[in-house]
Amino acid sequence: MKWKGRRGSSNVRSSKGGGKMIGGSIGGIIIAGILWLVFGMNPMTALQTGQAVTGGSGETSTEAATSTDRDTQFVKVVLADTEAVWHQIFEEANSTYQEPSLILFDGQVSSACGSASSATGPFYCPADQTIYIDTSFFVEMRQNLGILGDQQGSGGQDNEGKAGDFAQAYVISHEVGHHVQTLLGITQQVNEASRQVTRTEANRLSVLQELQADCFAGVWAQRNQQRVQFLEPGDIDEAINAAGQIGDDRLARASGGEVVPDNFTHSTSQQRIEWFSRGLESGNVQSCDTFSGAL
Repeated sequence: MKWKGRRGSSNVRSSKGGGKMIGGSIGGIIIAGILWLVFGMNPMTALQTGQAVTGGSGETSTEAATSTDRDTQFVKVVLADTEAVWHQIFEEANSTYQEPSLILFDGQVSSACGSASSATGPFYCPADQTIYIDTSFFVEMRQNLGILGDQQGSGGQDNEGKAGDFAQAYVISHEVGHHVQTLLGITQQVNEASRQVTRTEANRLSVLQELQADCFAGVWAQRNQQRVQFLEPGDIDEAINAAGQIGDDRLARASGGEVVPDNFTHSTSQQRIEWFSRGLESGNVQSCDTFSGAL
């Protein structure tokens, strides 16, 4: 993915937390759990699991600082790209896009949705219209989760531009998709409807909301490609691979549990791939109506 040399967003800031959480080696189930948390799980639900995550990477402090600096600049550029695209889409609809904030935190952070930690993974809080990402998250993705590779991108950027950048951009754009849902009133409708139905039906609405955020991420990718030609060969496969790894069905199997569709809150791997691909192919928000009269 080509990202260097473009404008960075001024809406990214850092918040130093209460220190890193300490834990042992990351097992397969915890890894799957992090992947689950990445794509929109309620942070307060995540906190109830009490899971702690560490890198175990053996990085020196200098190496870690360099990685953090690089990731901060990357996040700023990707968020700026989402701002440019969504401003354009909202203007086409004779509306105004309100940009979200993004906070990079270290260990723990307080949000309008409650306190969160590294174990929560990236999340969007509608109450303060802010995206929260722990600074260690992208390091974890590269080193432990198997989504990101270490090959040099085909665009000729140096080794800091490792293959896997677009999978990270997909994470950010998915969370921005939840912000778009808030601006459009969809989040509020889902929350209201969920309070009036059974748990099974509320889970179904959560699935539809997550799939729409995936579709919005695809719309962003297509429109941003038209705008700055930032994609390189293999980038789309990275995002599809990431989407495929965090389906509820796959996570249930990975943990040795039973696949129970009524308990799904994030949909199947195949559904996530299909809706991201639909947004990517169309570049049109109208193609992302996952609810189809459900609200």
